[in-house]
Amino acid sequence: MKTRQWLLADHPRGRPLKDSDFRLTETDLPEPGPGQALLQVLWLGFDPAQKGWAENVADYVAPMALGDVMRGSGIARVVKSNTPRLKEGGLYAGMTCWTEWLITDGQGFEPVHPDLPPTAMLSVLGTTGLTAWCGLFKLGKPQPGDTVLVSGAAGATGSTVGQLAKVAGCRAIGIAGGAEKCRWLVEEAGYDAAIDYKAGNLRAQLKELAPNGVDVIFDNVGGSILNDMLGHIATGARIVICGGISRYETGTMPAGPENYFNLVFRRATMSGFIVLDWASEFPALRKRLAGLVNDGRLVFRVDEQHGFENTPRTLMRLFTGENRGKQVLKIAE
Repeated sequence: MKTRQWLLADHPRGRPLKDSDFRLTETDLPEPGPGQALLQVLWLGFDPAQKGWAENVADYVAPMALGDVMRGSGIARVVKSNTPRLKEGGLYAGMTCWTEWLITDGQGFEPVHPDLPPTAMLSVLGTTGLTAWCGLFKLGKPQPGDTVLVSGAAGATGSTVGQLAKVAGCRAIGIAGGAEKCRWLVEEAGYDAAIDYKAGNLRAQLKELAPNGVDVIFDNVGGSILNDMLGHIATGARIVICGGISRYETGTMPAGPENYFNLVFRRATMSGFIVLDWASEFPALRKRLAGLVNDGRLVFRVDEQHGFENTPRTLMRLFTGENRGKQVLKIAE
């Protein structure tokens, strides 16, 4: 049988993504052999980290060569299985890459949660939710009464962080771009307050909303926004560096924040992390996250686009602020 695939055609270093960075091709797939299964991909999931993978600047994953099938996660249905790992007819989440069909031995694939929509495995129960949980609780260590400040708060990870902070008994303040996103954060995601950075005067709004400083920062943006947040930390603050979407369009590391010495004045800590460091805990954490969703204490939003031909454009939505929640692409029924 034949399958369409998107291949990496150029390394987008130091610039925004372009259509020409990817090439659509068609290739033959063999029949699944012993210990293998044939899967049809139904949804693809998208994360800002994929640009770093395409650039080959992320050394925690294997480098990508030109001509490789673009790396990415997805939800797939098992059509034919010669392995006990994958049940025929079952839906599984894993690293599918940008392809309509694939042959796999099933390693790294997990069955979707039976009580939630399949796309939850790409969002609140996937890398998104696990990143939020591990970054906040492993490094941020929130205590009841703390003020937690989240940049990129309307994104899939950021919106989850704020809700988990509320579960931990904290006050949650989000930073997002645009009035609509800020309204959603307060009215649906349960944030106590939201700041529209596009409206300007971020420092003044931080001072008004957190007069005693911020205890935990969860940063998804970097750049000038991180600098402003560091200028408003409380004594003993914990700063969690998760993402840096402000640098993804330039491909260069931003200059060190001007306010970094506030870490000394406030006896604060700043830590980066890769969520894969806690992979052994993922099954237990998924159960806890699913429990919070079922209890109504954790909501999530999925932005679903359609059509395999739109795969590169769907990734680009992450860097223009078009997406609302976790970005996915439905490519088959």
